[in-house]
Amino acid sequence: KIFMNTLKYLQSNEFLLDVDLWRLFTNLEELNKMSLSFVSNFFEIVKEHVNNSESSMDFIFILKKYFQGDLCQTHQIYCLNYSSAVFYLENLRQREDFGIYLKWCEQNKLCKRLHLPELLVAPLHRLTRYPLLLNNIWKKCTDEREKGFIWSVKEEVEKSIWDLEGKVKWLDNFQKFRQLHEVIIWPQVWDRDKRFFVPECLKQSLRENISENILSSTNRLLHEGRLTLAESTRLLDVYLFLFDDFLLITKIKRNKKKHGASDTSSIPACPSLTLELQLLVREGGFCTVLDQPIPLDRLFLRNVDPLHVTVFSLRNAFLIQHENRYGQCIAVFLLQAQTETAKKMWMSQIETAISNSTKQHETKKRTIFCFPDESSGI
Repeated sequence: KIFMNTLKYLQSNEFLLDVDLWRLFTNLEELNKMSLSFVSNFFEIVKEHVNNSESSMDFIFILKKYFQGDLCQTHQIYCLNYSSAVFYLENLRQREDFGIYLKWCEQNKLCKRLHLPELLVAPLHRLTRYPLLLNNIWKKCTDEREKGFIWSVKEEVEKSIWDLEGKVKWLDNFQKFRQLHEVIIWPQVWDRDKRFFVPECLKQSLRENISENILSSTNRLLHEGRLTLAESTRLLDVYLFLFDDFLLITKIKRNKKKHGASDTSSIPACPSLTLELQLLVREGGFCTVLDQPIPLDRLFLRNVDPLHVTVFSLRNAFLIQHENRYGQCIAVFLLQAQTETAKKMWMSQIETAISNSTKQHETKKRTIFCFPDESSGI
C-alpha cells in the first residue's frame, strides 16, 4: 500500500504519469482484499465459537468458498503477471525520478527495510505454502467427512500450482522468444554478400521476415553463449544459439540501433535471457546473423588437434562444418571457447542435439513408410 498509494498520489499531482500501475502491481489490490476477506471470515467463526461455546467451529464453508473459489484464481492472475512486473520494474529503476520515489517509500518503517521486489514476490511464496497449511489442518482434523473434504481441497490447490507452473514456463518462453526477435537481426541477401545485385525496385518484393518463421517457440533453445570466431585476419565475437533442429551463428554488435526499427535500448531485458544478452539489450546492442542457419542433419563437428593448438595458437578450439544436401562443404567455422570446460560443454550439447534430431527424423520416416499388415502380402 505504501508504494501503490504513493504512486497514485504522485500521479494525481501529475508526476510519473507514464508509469503503468497495472503492469507494476497487476491485481495486487484484489488479491489483498481476497486474503483479508478470508482472514476476517475465518476469525469471525473463531470469535463466535469463543463467545458461544455451544457453536461448532465449522470452517469447512470458509475453505470451500475461498480455496475452491476465487482465491487461487486471483493468485494465478498475479503470478502469471509477476515476471512481466519485475521486468517492467527493472527498466523503471534506471530512471532518476522513479529511483527517488522508490527510496522515499523504502524509508517508511512499515517496509521493515524491504525493497519493492522483495514485497512483490511475497504472494508467490504464500501460494506455495497453502498446501502445507491445508495438510497441517488435515492432520489435526478428527471428523472423517471433514478430513476427506480438506484433503480434496489440498489436492485442488496443488493441481492449481502445477497448472500455474506450466503457464509461467510457457509465458517466460514466449517473452524470451519475443525479445530474441528484437535482438537478432537478419540481414538481406544483398547485404550479406555483395556479389548479389538486386535493383532497388525489386528489393521490396524479395524482403522476407525470416525470423518470424524460424525463431518460434516450437524451436526449443537447447544451449547458447558467446564464443570467438577465428577469421583469416581477425578474431570476431560471436553468439551462438543451438536449437533442437538448427544452429545459428551471430555477430555481436554493441551500442547500435536496428535500422528502421525502434531503439532496443528502450526495451527492458527479459529476465529469462542470459546475463550477456540482458546487458546487450540494455546497451541497445543486437546480434546480426553471420550466415544461414545450419540444420543439424547438415552439421559436422570436429575437435581441433592439440598439435594445432600449439602451432597456430588456437585455444579451446573446435570446428563446425556445414554441408549441403550433395555433401559439398559450403561453410566452415573455427570457434574458440573461453575455457576447455566451455568447449567440451558446447561439443557435448551439439552432439546430443544432432543425435536426438537424427532419431526424431528416423522415427518420422518409419511412420510415413509404415504400412498395415494387409499390405505386406501385396
